[in-house]
This record gives sequence, C-alpha cells and structure tokens, in this order.
Amino acid sequence: MDADQEAIAVHEQLLATPAIWEELASGETGPAIQTALRKKYPADVVRAALTLTDLRQHARPRFTRADQMWFDRTRLEQATQEIVARHKAERFKGCAGEKVLDLCCGIGADAIAIAHHTPVVGVDLSPLATWFTRQNAVVYGVSANIETRNGDVESVETAGQFVHLDPDRRTQGQRQVRLEFGSPALPYLQALTKTARGGAIKVSPASNFGGKFTDCEVELISLHGECKEATIWFGELRKPTPFQATILPQGVSISGDPWEFRPRIEPLKRYLFDPDPAVVRAGLVDCTAEQLDLRRLDDAEEYLTGDTLVDSPFVRGFEVLADLNNNTREIRDFFRTSPFGQVEIKCRHMSIDADAIRRKLPLPGNEPGVLLFARVAGKARAIVAKRC
Repeated sequence: MDADQEAIAVHEQLLATPAIWEELASGETGPAIQTALRKKYPADVVRAALTLTDLRQHARPRFTRADQMWFDRTRLEQATQEIVARHKAERFKGCAGEKVLDLCCGIGADAIAIAHHTPVVGVDLSPLATWFTRQNAVVYGVSANIETRNGDVESVETAGQFVHLDPDRRTQGQRQVRLEFGSPALPYLQALTKTARGGAIKVSPASNFGGKFTDCEVELISLHGECKEATIWFGELRKPTPFQATILPQGVSISGDPWEFRPRIEPLKRYLFDPDPAVVRAGLVDCTAEQLDLRRLDDAEEYLTGDTLVDSPFVRGFEVLADLNNNTREIRDFFRTSPFGQVEIKCRHMSIDADAIRRKLPLPGNEPGVLLFARVAGKARAIVAKRC
C-alpha cells in the first residue's frame, strides 16, 4: 500500500469515528488528552485527528466551514482561499450546464466554488487529494455537482473544454516562482490557452507571467492588502482588457492596458497614496491615478499624491506631515519632538534597513506614525505621515 492509500485508510477510519471530535471539541490537544484518546482509539487515528484539529484551527480565517473540512498541511497551504475561489467562480457562471475540468484540484477549493454554478470534474494525480475534494464537496453541499478522477492532468483531453488549472509550484523539493519549473510547465499552460474553450490558470503573483501569454487577460487578486494570486483568463472567459486588479473583500476591480497610460508626475502634495499590491503588480498604477485624479511622485515610484483625500479601495491614504531629506540626523531631529510612540516604515525601491532605522528613532509620544522612503523628482526623500 502506497503512502496515499495508507493516508486514505486512516482518514476513512477517522471519518467513521465521529465520537473523537466530541472529545476534541474544547480545542485541547495536550499530552493528557492525547493519552486518553490513545486508550480508546488506534494511535494513527488519534495522530490524524490531532493534526487535522490543528490544521482546521489554522484554516478558519480562510474557509467558512474549516471546522468540518479535510486536508493535510501542504495542500491547505496551496489551496485557494474561499473568498478568492468564489470570486473566480463567478466567471464560470457562463458555463452553466457545461462540465468544467479542475486540473490539479488539490483539496477542492476552486472545484467547490465553481460547482455552485456548474458541474465540475476534479482531476489530480494524488488519490488522497481527490479524496479530500470529495469530502469537502460534501461539507459544502455540492457533492452532486462534483466528480473526481486520478491521473496525470497532461493526459486529460481539454480541447473545447472549460478548464481551471492550478499548477503544482512545489517541484524539485522547493516552491517555484518561474512558470517554466511548475508542473505542468509553461509550454503546457500556453498550449492550453489556445486549445481549451475557455478558463483560468492560477499562478503566483510573483511569477514571471509577463509576456508569456498572448490573447489572455491577467487578473491580480488581493485580499486585505496582500496580493494572493495571478489568474490567467483565456478563451471565452477572458475580458477584452489585458490586465485587471481585483480588491477583496470589497469585490471591486479596475482594468486596462498599462501601455495606454503615461505617468503624470507632480511634487508631493498634502496626501500620499499607496496603491494596492494588485494594482501595482497588474501595472495599473497610472490607470488608477487617472481615474482618481492623482499624480506620481516619480516615474520610478508607485506612490501617488494629491491635494484631496481620496476614499478608494485601490489606494491607502496618508496625510503628509513633513517632507525631509534622506538624512539620519534630520529625521531623528524631527521625531525627537514628534507625538509618535511607534512608527511604521515603508519603502518600495530604496535600499534601507527598517529595523536599524526604527531603533535609532526617538519616539517620545504615544501616537502611531508612518515614515516613507521614496524618490520624489529623482531625489531620495523621507516623508513623515499618518494614516488617514
């Protein structure tokens, strides 16, 4: 019996032992409870229950039904967060009645979200992964709309089909950023966008997707200010614009062609704005600036500025208190008489040691402040501000 089959056998035993969850309901997993459980249940079942209890606790911020779900540590880390999966699944509404292939389905997060709209076939090389998908489909009430298969996803016939693909980025013993080193690798991904009827490929926002896909749309998705994934939309599910940035949980998007906008640069004004990471990674800083009537500080900086406070999910606003030379003495002199007791240090393109700078700052007050290092009209500046 291989490792997957052994793991499935243990999880099947655990599934058939609901009483163990009542004894773990308090969340206590210390030595005393472990000893007590091992007197009643097989050791491998207890071990699996304790591990799953810990993982479910970690999964609560990511899944609304985490306390009932099934996964292992690696696949939980790789899984699409529920709110992101649901956002992507909205596009698959247009496939209603058509089966969608979810390749490399993992624990089934994307398959489950899509299955709320249309039937899904989850495919994964690992029998344990498809076992997780089936159990989680039951948890989310969509098991009637999901079937699973095991096998090499590259052998699946995708021509003329709707497809969602989450390539394995943990190859060669480590997490990969370059698409050439994923599994399936870049040539397969590129071919899929040409032969499938339509769909989406999930890749890391840090990956080298730029210029790799023609006639596709790249959507950058952020959640609570963190860029979570880049989605390559193709075929019937792509939009006309080449890039889109989506901000969750607000559920708002901005789209455009970065080459159609030129940076408009002006001196620092009363407010400074930091674009959301999805906007930056999508190359839509100038598009956003035009829509919000803001200006860049420098053509090499993503920071924006304006005289009026803008309330937008695409940017975070800061009120500028001081514009200083990038000089340690000048910066320390300012903070010596400031009301700040703590300071957040932000920088995009300048090389700084934030911890070393923070240690040297006199902070006599109790208010939170922000110190931003940025280029303004080609010169390095230290901008003191507070969040709006």
